Amino acid sequence: MAPCGPGSAGHPFAVQPSKQFHGRGLATEILHARKIFSSVIFNDFGSSNVAVPSQAQIWAKPSKIWASSMEIEMLWAFEKGLRLNKEGQRIKMLRSLLSDIAVSQDARAHQNPFHSVFVLANFKCVQPLPNGFPWGKRDAENTNPERDAPFTGKTRYYDFNIARGIIAPDGVEKSVILINGEFPGPSIEANWGDTIQVTVHNHITGPEEGTSLHWHGLRQAATPWYDGTPSVTQCPIAPGASFTYRFQADSYGTTWYHGHYSAQTVGGLVGPLIIHGPRHADYDDDLGPILLSDYHHEEYSKIVQQVVSVTNDFKKYVPQSDNNLINGKNDYNCSQVINGTNCRPNAPLAKFRFHSGKTYRLRLINAGAAALQRFSIDGHTLRVIANDFTPIVPYETNVVSLGVGQRSDVLVKAIGKPEDAYWMRATLAANCTRSTTLFGKGVVLYEKADRHAQPTTTPYHLPEINCANDDLAKTVPLFPITPDPNPSSTEVIELDFKLNATGHNVFLFNNATFRANYNDPLLLLANQKNHTPYQPEWNIYNFGSNKTIRLVINNLYVAVHPMHIHGHNMFVLSEGDGPWDGHTITSPQNPQRRDTQMLRRYGHIVIQIDADNPGVWPFHCHIAWHQSMGMSLNILERPDEIKQRQIPMVMAQTCRDWDAYTSKNVVEQIDAGI
Repeated sequence: MAPCGPGSAGHPFAVQPSKQFHGRGLATEILHARKIFSSVIFNDFGSSNVAVPSQAQIWAKPSKIWASSMEIEMLWAFEKGLRLNKEGQRIKMLRSLLSDIAVSQDARAHQNPFHSVFVLANFKCVQPLPNGFPWGKRDAENTNPERDAPFTGKTRYYDFNIARGIIAPDGVEKSVILINGEFPGPSIEANWGDTIQVTVHNHITGPEEGTSLHWHGLRQAATPWYDGTPSVTQCPIAPGASFTYRFQADSYGTTWYHGHYSAQTVGGLVGPLIIHGPRHADYDDDLGPILLSDYHHEEYSKIVQQVVSVTNDFKKYVPQSDNNLINGKNDYNCSQVINGTNCRPNAPLAKFRFHSGKTYRLRLINAGAAALQRFSIDGHTLRVIANDFTPIVPYETNVVSLGVGQRSDVLVKAIGKPEDAYWMRATLAANCTRSTTLFGKGVVLYEKADRHAQPTTTPYHLPEINCANDDLAKTVPLFPITPDPNPSSTEVIELDFKLNATGHNVFLFNNATFRANYNDPLLLLANQKNHTPYQPEWNIYNFGSNKTIRLVINNLYVAVHPMHIHGHNMFVLSEGDGPWDGHTITSPQNPQRRDTQMLRRYGHIVIQIDADNPGVWPFHCHIAWHQSMGMSLNILERPDEIKQRQIPMVMAQTCRDWDAYTSKNVVEQIDAGI
């Protein structure tokens, strides 16, 4: 049995070099194996969205090598006896070098080459664990995860190189921003209570850009400076510079990380983040993250330029996406490409293996730009067991609706025959978004189905929806928490869309729009005992020492908005058509809790938080283009306590690096900035 956190680094992918290969030698072997895998495995199963890096891009040190999930998929593909020709022996040797990678029995059980293999953090260790798990006796029914997170003492290390690359996830070539050459980016995994450390190297060129990463849904209770929002909690990571995030996995479940500098998320800067915790439902295998993404063939910066231009053309400030991807894959009709871009027809789809009679956990993530996703598997029922980071009383449905940033964990019973094949579908709600391709497809293959089988199954009927989530009454948190019925502060906010004085379209909270100042992060200003007054364009709501905060958001415009809050899991007290009536609350004793909630057109949401996390926390729409048009405000929470915090010196150094860069280079900030 492997020790907890293999290798001295305690990272699930940390590997010690063997006698045969040392330092760069093993890096060369990984590079060579990547090339083999790209040319052999990917041609069969389709993953044109992985760029093979140059040797210079492989991060290697004499003491350890970091192996990505792609390497693990390659090694398991080898175990399945796939066609590797004469290169098999080289991969076998590499496999022996990576033999101490920690993989749970769940992941080994399905060894499925048809989808991105999900490598689980190891918690089965040789040293004793309290009650057999890193989180001890804590469970979903009896533990408040926001008050009683464990501390395991383990650190999970990751190293990210961010750079541009060319990919073709649907057959159409495009320049994107990649992490370690991958799209979507590598999976980050940890146990509840672990520390996650991610070192980010900004190698973006052609042109250069700043960058940052946000860890969506994590409260950052003791580390607000690592939230990853430029201009709010940090300065951007300057081109050529590096920055290390270090924070606790203070919640458990399914989430993702993404860029928060301009609309870099749409440019490819996304990846899954899985935190393993107590089970509250029975299943056989965890199939891991399934990322759903509306996808644009145009580079994100060009779309932003259109969105923020002086225009009354609806088609420019409401961009139309080109495709809809499942785990970074879908096909595209190359005859629709009219600008001469290279397009390869019959791009591969994401594939998943089911075994008749088993129950599978799927971790659904809407990691897209703007669209509301509707997920289903033909002929199968979905059992929802968690929304965002909140375990819930399970309920059944045929279709799960997810706004951008939202997640749902679902269980699926494999009711098909061994030879069956079914379509997995991600459907964009036509009345909620603009796209030339509304349908993303994946393939579910049962154990005896041919891997090239094309399903002939029919979809569920999807009636038009009001661009909202499931009814609040369906979502009942397993651990009940009753919010204060008399919050110490209530703010009513009207959300609207108008032209500003210069003729640009902007979103407004109570007639104020947001614009970032990358050189002066708000958290660092709040930490100064004699800081100057905040500027109006920073859109700060100072709630002082109030213990509970209620926000009533009334939407005066036709657009829908997935509203996301940083630093908190919010109570969702009410949502519906029209303005709030001032008294209706759904399930007041135990309302829904999540970090992202859909706000319907001309509708309202009422949210509430316990002000127990001193910091400056953005509350914004998660549609990329709406953020570009200033749809964000900042909650200043317990500012007197922020002044007492000792912020790591690296935060100031990151700003000095950014100041040095901007003193010599003009940063063209054409949008709101986050």
